[in-house]
Amino acid sequence: MRYLYYPGCSGEATGKAYDMSTRAMMEKLGVELAELDDWNCCGATSYFNTRELDSFAIAGRNLAIAQKQGDEDLCVTCNACYTALEKANHYMAESPRIREAVNGALGSVGRSYDGSKHVRHIMDVLINDIGLDAVKEKVVRPLTGLKVACYYGCQYSRPWGIFDDVEFPVTMDHLFQALGAETVDYAAKMKCCGGMMMLTKEEGALRMCHELLYCAEREDADVVVCACPMCEMNVEGYQPRVNKAFGTSFNIPVMYFTQLVGLALGASSKELGIDKQIVSCDRVVAAISA
Repeated sequence: MRYLYYPGCSGEATGKAYDMSTRAMMEKLGVELAELDDWNCCGATSYFNTRELDSFAIAGRNLAIAQKQGDEDLCVTCNACYTALEKANHYMAESPRIREAVNGALGSVGRSYDGSKHVRHIMDVLINDIGLDAVKEKVVRPLTGLKVACYYGCQYSRPWGIFDDVEFPVTMDHLFQALGAETVDYAAKMKCCGGMMMLTKEEGALRMCHELLYCAEREDADVVVCACPMCEMNVEGYQPRVNKAFGTSFNIPVMYFTQLVGLALGASSKELGIDKQIVSCDRVVAAISA
């Protein structure tokens, strides 16, 4: 099983652990990831709100490279990257006007795209291609006794809900239940973390993160798992500022879901970049290894 792989900008910087753990997890599952040649930033969702056609061209360049590089589906990890690439893919397939405009821009660098590449979130691949039974067969460290709060974020299955329900996604919960964990149900699992608002309206973003952390702690979650580098950074990295703003004492481990899956499959903490987490995950690792 082989996929083209788009790591995204965060995968080489603040979200490096997401990239590391994705590669380690897929290796344990016998899946080959072929990194996209000379990929560029997806343009992210904020750019769609200012110069939409330019953003389609930026995302379209990656899609054009993927089309030329191979017939395999394009696998993406970051929720924002997935949204940006799939939006460009969708609009180029459905709108002749947009397809013509974007291909006009791509033509200036000798590229073109016909809208035929399948863009897949890595969770979609895990659930629908590899399958829960196949993943479960590879488990060497069951997550028995671990209470996991799955945080989907606002862009995981929106706007299209291609591989999960738009408003009530369950795929991540099903994955961790298959690995032996107990998943907790909490009201904030689909709410926005504040995203880039953390850099412009910090007070509002901190309030959003406070709600997420409060809900997870209220359900006695041992760990919050994320599928987006921005979500992970806000919910984990800004815990000290949340505590200062709201007089709380949150110290909740926050991991990429690929890190926790990787641990269950037998990958080492170093391979999964767990040492890069800001809030220590030692107690999570110890609970699984016990």
